[in-house]
Amino acid sequence: MILEQIEKANDIKQVDPELYGDLAEEIREFLIEKISVTGGHLGSNLGAVELTMALHLSLSLPEDKIIWDVGHQSYTHKLLTGRRDGFETLRKFGGMSGFPKRKESACDAFDTGHSSTSISAGLGLVKARDIGGGKNTVVSVIGDGSLTGGMAYEALNNASRLETNFIIVLNDNNMSISENVGGVPKYLNSIRTADKYLGLKEGIYNKLKSIPNGDTVVETIRRAKSSVKHLVIPGMYFEDMGITYLGPVDGHNVADMLQVFKEAKRCKNAVIVHVLTHKGKGYAPAEKHPARFHGAEPFEIESGLPSKPRTKANYTDVFSTVMTKLGARDERVVAITAAMPDGTGLKRFHNIYPERFFDVGIAEQHAVTFAAGLAAGGLKPIVAVYSSFLQRAYDQILHDVCIQNLPVVFAIDRAGLVGSDGETHQGIFDLSYLSSIPNMHIMAPKNKWELSDMMKFAVKFGAPIAIRYPRGEAYDGLPEFRAPIEYGRAEMLYEEKEIALLAIGSMVKVAVEARRILKEKGYACSLINARFAKPIDEEMVKHACENHSLIVTMEENVASGGFGEKVRACMDNLDTDAKILTITIPDEYVEHGNVELLKQEIGIDAESIVENIEHLQRAE
Repeated sequence: MILEQIEKANDIKQVDPELYGDLAEEIREFLIEKISVTGGHLGSNLGAVELTMALHLSLSLPEDKIIWDVGHQSYTHKLLTGRRDGFETLRKFGGMSGFPKRKESACDAFDTGHSSTSISAGLGLVKARDIGGGKNTVVSVIGDGSLTGGMAYEALNNASRLETNFIIVLNDNNMSISENVGGVPKYLNSIRTADKYLGLKEGIYNKLKSIPNGDTVVETIRRAKSSVKHLVIPGMYFEDMGITYLGPVDGHNVADMLQVFKEAKRCKNAVIVHVLTHKGKGYAPAEKHPARFHGAEPFEIESGLPSKPRTKANYTDVFSTVMTKLGARDERVVAITAAMPDGTGLKRFHNIYPERFFDVGIAEQHAVTFAAGLAAGGLKPIVAVYSSFLQRAYDQILHDVCIQNLPVVFAIDRAGLVGSDGETHQGIFDLSYLSSIPNMHIMAPKNKWELSDMMKFAVKFGAPIAIRYPRGEAYDGLPEFRAPIEYGRAEMLYEEKEIALLAIGSMVKVAVEARRILKEKGYACSLINARFAKPIDEEMVKHACENHSLIVTMEENVASGGFGEKVRACMDNLDTDAKILTITIPDEYVEHGNVELLKQEIGIDAESIVENIEHLQRAE
């Protein structure tokens, strides 16, 4: 195998160019085989194989820097930098991350996981290089989807002023900007980046700037040049900003990309290299169903179907069903997603009510303010978003929704530990950052039926409100407990004495198991479903303190600013001898791994909670 000859960075340069096609095929076969077992981001990686090869052939790592936007397409990069063995533990606890990690390799220039960040980070590395007198090349790779994020344009605006080399690779797998119009762009690219041309242009511009009114002359020449370019060159949006545009180029032709990258490195300014790729290339199921293979679970290679099909509905499925029912009952209900119609469960709503569905692209800030506008116009917007991604719109939630007290519903999926995608995707901060905002109200369901009831309550609520629910199978326990949702009121499930477990959302399921263990050990134990994280049910807290010696709060959120902190503050104002034990995620970032294993590691599984309770009880 050619791939086995690549043991470290830059080894690809020893491969015979005649074998580049064979190497690309080997890489695809390797990725399909490994990801079918571990799960992971397959489609984006299959589409970026030749692009990654061309970058590694054009650059010298780790001196040169590649910043991968989002980073889920960096698997080939990891292979080419000597991490082939790491794929055995890809995205597993203690194993290799599915995203670039600086602590994992010197060839990973910047940690990424969220979208639209690579140009900003790359620009920072360029400035650091220049200030330090470096000569290395910096390349930011960004997808056409990531260009829907406003941060990318903020960075492009600043990059346009550069007078030093900075390469931005636009990995376009939908040809969403422009199509290849033939030989003219290729010809103009080579002419515009030729040494003689660049030297002549720079010399003329510098000379003109040195004479009176020279700047005006230079600007006139540039405008005249641009008027001609508009006729023949795609990508003039970038050219008008002052960023050189090269392409489009076939992203599966290594030789063509090597030539373009060679030309790009000659530019003494920011340059866009527009590369056309095909997501899922080389694996028919991924080409046919790119969304399914964006973040794939383990699958059968021949069919592409999951190895372990789901037998029960997950919380996203429940949300999807409720949304279609809400849409049927009230024509003012509208749905907003930020490029995640499948992931958030809004595909069915879109199919039934297309005029009331809005996919704004990877633009969470816009999504929230857009929802505020919809609410101000009399509609009932529901923003479906992952917890980790909603962080990007904190300012808009505060300023545009909550200051005006507008009735926007935030359906927050993937709240709590998400697992294999690691630090950038764990939804463990939302209770904290949302609780800090006046006029915001927060709920979390104990099971699938309560999610449905909370959604119906939220749509009628008439003020900003968020419902957080976890990834994965929807809990179907406690079906006998379905008291109506009352604003700010908790639900007593089992009432005894001694110990009171006060759990919120996904932790109710854990509390049920913890209570079972405690009772087997002879403890009396109450179980309260908090329902609301803001406002907390202070009357229920007071009642619990009157009848129990220990209150145990349980949440799948960090300690700082979380639910337990609020209960503790409430108890501080009560005349009570009851003690409090707060079960939370530590105030730290949680790495990738199986969710149940992560819970054990950080001490929020039932057995660990019981152990902590017993330790505290023995200490009394």
